[in-house]
Amino acid sequence: MQETRVFDGEKLRASLYNPQAGRLFVTFRQRVAVAGEFEDRGPVKNMTGHGYAHLHIQPRNNDWYINSETKALSRSLKDLAKGYDDVSAMGFSMGGYGALRFSAALQLKRLIAVSPQYTIAAGAVPHDRRRKEAAAFDAALGDLIRYGNHGVQGVVLFDPFRKMDLSHALFIQAVFPDLQLCRLSCGGHPASQVIREGGSFWDLQSMLRDGPLAAGRVLALHRERRRRSQTYWQKLARVARQRGKPLLGAAADARLERLAAEQKKGQ
Repeated sequence: MQETRVFDGEKLRASLYNPQAGRLFVTFRQRVAVAGEFEDRGPVKNMTGHGYAHLHIQPRNNDWYINSETKALSRSLKDLAKGYDDVSAMGFSMGGYGALRFSAALQLKRLIAVSPQYTIAAGAVPHDRRRKEAAAFDAALGDLIRYGNHGVQGVVLFDPFRKMDLSHALFIQAVFPDLQLCRLSCGGHPASQVIREGGSFWDLQSMLRDGPLAAGRVLALHRERRRRSQTYWQKLARVARQRGKPLLGAAADARLERLAAEQKKGQ
């Protein structure tokens, strides 16, 4: 499927697929280990195949979408969104923050934000030690109170055992009250690791597309897939011991051993 470059800056890029569709699905690049280049990627076929255009937005660097091109991108997104009847989005970590930051420009109606940040401004959110990137962050330009669509509906997924992610989720809900908090215990960062390990993100995308998009439905999916998730039982064993529950930790270890044995037997 052909890419249409709707914003092509030195620091930010927005690529559109299936532009003639009536509804728009937006994704945002999450923080990467090695930054400095734009990524090459195609459309999310689970959405374009069901009558959606797909817009992918990405920064060249891990600057959290806040730079000298942010305002220009916002204007471009505002004009683009006028051509669609419905706009929904999905973002992970830094991508979740990006979705919130541009939610007003996009006239965003529905959102799945996975372990998103409220801000990385130094000292703003408890337990956030993202000091290096925070030093260059423009808190005013990245202010979600000013630039967010406070009526956007959807869910914020996070692992409650990760203090930083819990703090950010609570800050976000205070500003975006129609976003439901969904606590995916031992889901990690991003909190969808157990869901992804058990299959794919198609189930989440389908909730965003067809509904119902509710925290209880996402939690049920997490619970279903955690039964066979090595990631879940590893994290549960560690959390249990950290919280002084050795019996729970031993039970999680035993479950992990059974899963490993079943996997080896099935090979």
